[in-house]
Amino acid sequence: MNKLQVVLGTVALGAALVGCSDTSALNQKVDALSNKVEALSNDVEALKSSQAQTASKAQAAYDEAVRANERLDNLSNKYKK
Repeated sequence: MNKLQVVLGTVALGAALVGCSDTSALNQKVDALSNKVEALSNDVEALKSSQAQTASKAQAAYDEAVRANERLDNLSNKYKK
């Protein structure tokens, strides 16, 4: 019975101390981290967009190179000895 009272007293004291703690500094840090995460998310989205545009341009250049090579192959077939 005595042990139960000690455990309950410890739990009650711990709950009281947690309720009285000052969390403003922690809240400021969490807000700062949230802002940094949001900024990084925006940067990632911008990089994804840029990468998609670059991939599209690279594919267009590749397609044009294939088309040019086919034209050259057709020209070389016409001039056989």
